[in-house]
Amino acid sequence: MTDRDIAQDKAVEALIENGYNGSVIAGTGFGKTRVMVSAILSKLDGDRSLKALVLVPFDHLKDRFRDEFDKLVGKKKSTIICEEMIQFECYASIGKLKAFDYEMVVCDEVHLGLTDKCMTFYTEAKSAGVPLAFCTATRPEDNLYHNRLVQLAKVVYEITLDECVKQGFVAPYHITCIGVELSDEEKKTYKTVNANFGYWKGQLGGFNAFDQAKAVLANKRAYQKHDIEAALGFYRAIRQRKKIVDHAENKIPAAEAFTRANPGRSLVFGGDNNFTDMLSDFIPGAVVYHSKKTKKQNNEALESFKSGKSNILCSTKALNQGLDIPDATIGIICGLTSKALTMIQRVGRLVRIDPKNPKKTGKVVIMYVVNSQEQKWLENALRSTPTQNVSWVLSKDYFIPEEDVVLPQDNIDEAHLEQ
Repeated sequence: MTDRDIAQDKAVEALIENGYNGSVIAGTGFGKTRVMVSAILSKLDGDRSLKALVLVPFDHLKDRFRDEFDKLVGKKKSTIICEEMIQFECYASIGKLKAFDYEMVVCDEVHLGLTDKCMTFYTEAKSAGVPLAFCTATRPEDNLYHNRLVQLAKVVYEITLDECVKQGFVAPYHITCIGVELSDEEKKTYKTVNANFGYWKGQLGGFNAFDQAKAVLANKRAYQKHDIEAALGFYRAIRQRKKIVDHAENKIPAAEAFTRANPGRSLVFGGDNNFTDMLSDFIPGAVVYHSKKTKKQNNEALESFKSGKSNILCSTKALNQGLDIPDATIGIICGLTSKALTMIQRVGRLVRIDPKNPKKTGKVVIMYVVNSQEQKWLENALRSTPTQNVSWVLSKDYFIPEEDVVLPQDNIDEAHLEQ
């Protein structure tokens, strides 16, 4: 039994001791699925008259649970359990479910399942005495969602991604942040949109503009016409500003040049589906997986990547959760959000232990637009990451040899770090 197995068993024991009710927060690659499957097996204890519900955000995550049942109890017994004793559903279907039909409810990637509709179901489960077992890679950053999580299912076990690295549960990683410039036309547009953002922010009170805009649009009848106009203008400017940096044209040749100079099993994340398609068109041999593709197309893309037929997989949000490809070693992120959780999950795709490569180090390259909101998001997202794991560089040349991805200290932009 490995140290990782022992840690997983402690997480299972913590759930059981709390009546199978609680939240397990563990860095990507820890083995949260195994923890939840073990808890389900313990709770149902072979009684075919009982049923557990497993909720996931995306269909492909259902197979991850089935695979874990196969590993723990064998294919034959797993098939019986999954067909007769487990019901797999996506959060989108939660409105049609009745909590009292289940002996236990497991919520995977629960940060995506804390909406108002989900809360109605969870409240029903609590009232019926049905235990809720939550798992996620890190605590939700949104205060409302965080409060909902801890109130429904207190945290019974927690370990961060960096603690997982220290314990040897996942591979070490390094993040290189490469700043790209906007084109002259993009700079002009960004300047105009940013000015609009500042104006509408001022109209909404400045510091608390986000909360004010949300309140206005949630109850328009209680506010004046100019308040509604300000809230709409504020959100419109946010969307426009993000689209400019998401679609920054210099990110595409930079990503292509990096994949060419650093051959390897690579995941490339775009900011939205359209930009991800553009990336895949520009990067030779890349396949695409995202929500606008058909299920067949996505399955074919995943199979092509997993089999090694293609070494580059481009995606957006759909692969933030649940992709297990241990031999993937390079990640290129071309689309950022203000949420550090997204960053942690994407890094987590590259740190799973690869038995064939025990010296593996996950390499993450983040293309960001300098002097933009994207840069601020990145700085905030990486604030808790150990400094030795992060390098910053402003460069127009992306033909970087793989061994030089970890940049020497004198190549780091000191002025940037002081901002």
